[in-house]
Amino acid sequence: MEKVKKKKVPHTLVILMIIILCAVALTWIIPAGAYERIENAKGVKIIDPESFHYIEKSPVNPLKIFNISLEGFKDTATLIFVILFSGASFHVITMSGALQSLIGAVSKKTKSKEYLFIPILTLIFGLICTTQGVNTFIGFAPIMVMIALAMGFDSIIGASIILLGGAVGFSTGTLNVNTTIVAQEIAGLAPYSGLSYRVVCFIVFYIVTNLYLVKYALKIKKNPDLSPMYELDKLRVKDVDSHDEFNAPMDARKWAVIISLFAALGIIVYGGVKLKWKLEETAVVFIWLSIVAGFAAGFTPSQIAKNFVEGAKKMIGAALIIGLARTVSGVLDAGNIMDTSIHAMSGWLNFFPQFLKGPMMFIINLIVNMFITSGSGQAAAIMPIFAPLADTIGLTRQTAVLAFNFGDGFCNYILPTSTALMGILGATDIPYDKWMIFMGKLFGIWIIVGSIMMIGAQVINF
Repeated sequence: MEKVKKKKVPHTLVILMIIILCAVALTWIIPAGAYERIENAKGVKIIDPESFHYIEKSPVNPLKIFNISLEGFKDTATLIFVILFSGASFHVITMSGALQSLIGAVSKKTKSKEYLFIPILTLIFGLICTTQGVNTFIGFAPIMVMIALAMGFDSIIGASIILLGGAVGFSTGTLNVNTTIVAQEIAGLAPYSGLSYRVVCFIVFYIVTNLYLVKYALKIKKNPDLSPMYELDKLRVKDVDSHDEFNAPMDARKWAVIISLFAALGIIVYGGVKLKWKLEETAVVFIWLSIVAGFAAGFTPSQIAKNFVEGAKKMIGAALIIGLARTVSGVLDAGNIMDTSIHAMSGWLNFFPQFLKGPMMFIINLIVNMFITSGSGQAAAIMPIFAPLADTIGLTRQTAVLAFNFGDGFCNYILPTSTALMGILGATDIPYDKWMIFMGKLFGIWIIVGSIMMIGAQVINF
């Protein structure tokens, strides 16, 4: 039989470099432009929508790419530390054998009922991510992959439980201070107003996402070779199935390690919600988790240090991907074409019939999010334009905020410039192209559902 070689997909870093080079090319093509930035009554820096003007072209020199890239690494330094320290702490836990014993016990007791865990876990991450960014849980992704493999699924399911559960919570914008509240303040709306319809959106997206995810999980459980990760997961599954630690019983030391893990997760969530912690505090919690879990497992200080370093090494790839991903927006900023793009897209809305203006506002926000992946940054750039624009085209400002929420959120789970997506894929060794084989169809469904919800917002004069 004739053997046909499969085309090799470039490494994620190579894909990012191609995107960066395309961004550089755009700075030579698109005219440079700028809005004036002003402070509103609440001290938030926003765009003056009437102030757009073209400025002298400033194309980016390709030789300066890595100078801009280093700035991106500096901007994401705290997130990179979280990733390194979380990887280090989970390696300490993994070396204790506690996690393997717990997963083995859980998978035995939940035989043939594993599919119930997917909607339960996605709901937990969805509710947490109504106030937190998904990148908070990058360090927990390897655990979810181990659980998914032990239950007969693939590694994509493990990553999806966090990514897609978090996507629903974050993107529907129910309680998020950094996106919804910032956008509502700029639009002159009361904080947390419109909550009831956002809750409806959360429920709709939660149901649709889990139907897709559970259907995929059951298909993979029945026919593992249908998974895009089949070849790569075979080695991991062998490790899960044959490793003695997965069949070893839990003891007092292992329970102490597991308790320290869940305590750390609880502290991170409580600190983020109640104490307004940032990523610096999260990084510190992971350092303490390494020490506490290490001593609970009976490791010596030298053993803890050795495992800590080994774990951090495994996260270097994810850290490099996240730092490089930030370069794209840095290039667009340096070329002064970000504002030009926003100005052009805001004018596109006038070409569409009234019932499509809401969905198109959502689509335009998806496009903007390709350039500005920061939620609060996108709100500051787009809402000063879209809020008054909504008044002139017959939409409510609350509908404009919802379009921003959907556009800023859901796009983050296909973009190779998204820190949450690339961080979790890097931490779980899932190639970007394999993820997109799974995710492409769901993203299309999200766009359709989001558009329907936008039309619903127009109908009820949200």
